[in-house]
Amino acid sequence: MSRPILEVIALTPDDARAAQAGGADRLELAADMASDGLTPDRQTFARVRAAVGLPLRVMLRASTGFTAGDDGALARLCEQARGLRAEGADEFVLGFLDGSGRPDLHALAAVTAEVGGCSWTFHRAIDRAADRAGLRRALAGLPPDPGDEEARRADPVPADADGAVPHGTAACSAPDTYLTAGSPAGVGAGLDVLLAEAARTRAGEPGYGARILAGGGLRLDHVPALAAAGISAFHIGGAARPNGWDSPVDAVRVRTWRRELDATFQDG
Repeated sequence: MSRPILEVIALTPDDARAAQAGGADRLELAADMASDGLTPDRQTFARVRAAVGLPLRVMLRASTGFTAGDDGALARLCEQARGLRAEGADEFVLGFLDGSGRPDLHALAAVTAEVGGCSWTFHRAIDRAADRAGLRRALAGLPPDPGDEEARRADPVPADADGAVPHGTAACSAPDTYLTAGSPAGVGAGLDVLLAEAARTRAGEPGYGARILAGGGLRLDHVPALAAAGISAFHIGGAARPNGWDSPVDAVRVRTWRRELDATFQDG
């Protein structure tokens, strides 16, 4: 097997340096983990970018919850995205749901337009979605599953004269990654969902082409089952810190994850 991806949440340059020293492959850069991760300012991005050579995925999220807020809040988030892009950010993390728990394609289109061409992760909003499979299809520019009457009634995009839904012209660019635990309660509760989605990815099912990045209460004892299912990307935050979010990233803890991931994939 190829080397598994280990992504670590960093809040500061010191976090980033410790994660790099421990063997992380990529960082998620965020602020205010008391709010489950918000957009960092440009200055923090610039300092972290100068501190390490790892790829950085920068959070674009203005407030708690998984909606984009009103038009003013969305405009401010787009302005932050433009500023970070101008500062050199080229990978992002975002995800918005509407009030019914479906993907907010308007907000996603507005924000991804500001970072056009950049790789991005749809974050754990998917774990709060009313319809995970429908969300994946919508973001891939596909119509709802023909067997899902509720999704087709809720879909705002009208059919053309032949009855086809013109989702091929998707409102937003598609993510290359989904950060998910399979459940709002974490990987322990969502493991079966992750395994089922990995099987759909292996089968080449439409809407399942993006990488699964397993994270959210992820523990090392979850890794063997996930690896056996074909999941090869893992995301940690508090697990990289000796005292949770009140402490910085610890290189030793990251190195433990690096060593255990590599051993699991070598054995496989």
